[in-house]
Amino acid sequence: MKFMNQFNENDVKITSIEPVFDGFFKIHAYKFNHALFAGGMSKTVRREILERGHAVAVLPYDPSTDNVLLIEQIRIGALATKESPWLLECIAGMAEGSTDYEDVVRKEAKEEAGLELQELEFMTSYLSSPGGTTERLYLYLAKTDLSNAGGIYGLDNEDEDIKVHVMPYDEAIARLNSGEIDNAATVISLQWLALNKARILEQWQAE
Repeated sequence: MKFMNQFNENDVKITSIEPVFDGFFKIHAYKFNHALFAGGMSKTVRREILERGHAVAVLPYDPSTDNVLLIEQIRIGALATKESPWLLECIAGMAEGSTDYEDVVRKEAKEEAGLELQELEFMTSYLSSPGGTTERLYLYLAKTDLSNAGGIYGLDNEDEDIKVHVMPYDEAIARLNSGEIDNAATVISLQWLALNKARILEQWQAE
């Protein structure tokens, strides 16, 4: 059985990439032909793609207290489908062209929560919405002392207003299960921690 993800370079032929919008985000129009499941090639397809760049997110976890840290900030795009646009999230930020994602994670943790992270554990990466954007997110778990964490952070020049919340792991999972936490990076990060928590605690204790 062949899956299309086992493709070769002849399976997709991009005929043009043209700029459509160049502002805070960039949008390009792709024209391409692709291999069909039934054989042969498609007609020319046009898709507008958001060239957002790649991003990182980090979930700080304190193994000594079993607490996690989440931040709260307004996300105006959530207003259409939620009662409140203030979301509980992982710390996150754009990589801005860097491929040193651990360095970006540490910078964002300092800016958004005043944190100095200890050990980083790569969790996973995923495509945020590949039908409309090239963005890939890289997720990390961070061993962190959260005993003095808290406060309000954010960069004025980026219009950020960020409140830090430290809560028990069980509370975070309860908020996830209730549907309160419903943004992708945070959902995936908390689920990953739930699946891997015993292994991570054993690993960190052995070091």
